[in-house]
Amino acid sequence: MRVLIVEDDHKIANALKKALTREKYAVDVSYDGDDGYAMATTEPYDIMIIDRMIPGEYNGVDIVKELRQSKIHTPVILLTALGSTIDKTRGLDSGADDYLVKPFALAELLARIRALLRRPNGTASNVLRLSSLTLDTTTYEVKREGKTIPLTSKEYALLEYMLRNQNRILTKDEITSHVWDYDADILPNTVEVYVKYLRDKIDKPFKTHLIQTIRGFGYKIGDNDNV
Repeated sequence: MRVLIVEDDHKIANALKKALTREKYAVDVSYDGDDGYAMATTEPYDIMIIDRMIPGEYNGVDIVKELRQSKIHTPVILLTALGSTIDKTRGLDSGADDYLVKPFALAELLARIRALLRRPNGTASNVLRLSSLTLDTTTYEVKREGKTIPLTSKEYALLEYMLRNQNRILTKDEITSHVWDYDADILPNTVEVYVKYLRDKIDKPFKTHLIQTIRGFGYKIGDNDNV
C-alpha cells in the first residue's frame, strides 16, 4: 500500500520512511506543506501521515480540509506536538481520521495505519482471505491450502493490493501507483513481470488459479465464481 508522509523534520520523516518501507509499504515523503498539498491532491495514496504544523501556505489542517472539500477521502493521520483536547478536536474536525501526539511509538503508528486500512473493506481482521489463500497484514505471512508461501517485499505488496481489491479489474497504472513509490524506476513490463512472479508462487502449484489477465485492461484476482 502507498503512503504519503508530510513532515518538515527530516530526521522524523526519514525514520518513518525507513520504518514503513521495512513494513512493506511504498512511501513518498514531502518536507513542506505546499509540496505535500500538491502530492496529496494529485497522486493516489492509500493513507497519509501529515504533520499538523508543517510550514508553507498549507499547514496540516489546511491540507486535510482541502482534501475533504475536493472529495478525496484517503485516510489521514495527523502528527503533532500539540496534545490538548482542543487541538485534537480541531484536527479531527478538519477531516482527519486519527491524531497522534509526538513523541509516539512506531508500533502504535503501525497499528493505527492497519486499523484505518481495514475500514474500506469493513473487516475487523488483519487477515485478507480469498478461497484457500490468506495474507496476514501483521505477520506478513502468506499461505495457500495451509502451505506457507515466501514472497519478496514487492510481491507481497502487489498481492496485498490485489486482495484488497478482489474481483475488480486493476489497470497497470493503478497497480504501479499503489505498489511502487514516486521515485521507483518502473519499466514498461514491470507489472507483468511481478504478476508472473506472483502467479508462479500462489497459482501454478495449485489446482485453482486466482489471478486472471483481462486483455486490454489489466488484472483481476478472485475465486472461480467471480473471475
